[in-house]
Amino acid sequence: MDVRIGIIQTAKELDVELPADVGRDELLADIEGALASAEGILWLTDKRGRRVGVPSAKVAYIEVGAATDERRVGFGAP
Repeated sequence: MDVRIGIIQTAKELDVELPADVGRDELLADIEGALASAEGILWLTDKRGRRVGVPSAKVAYIEVGAATDERRVGFGAP
């Protein structure tokens, strides 16, 4: 599952690829809990075991992608 996080005052995005066993509902609940407080930190662990932390006050938006590993490339990709 891919998670894309937009950071305030920067044009770059943070892309984190999570393990396949992460549940979408569980992930959304964790994100909402971390963003509930302005002093909180959103911690995610990618599929290689690296931990990524983003202060909730700096999060502009979060996109949670599909849980499939299918990557579409080329002109035929919707």
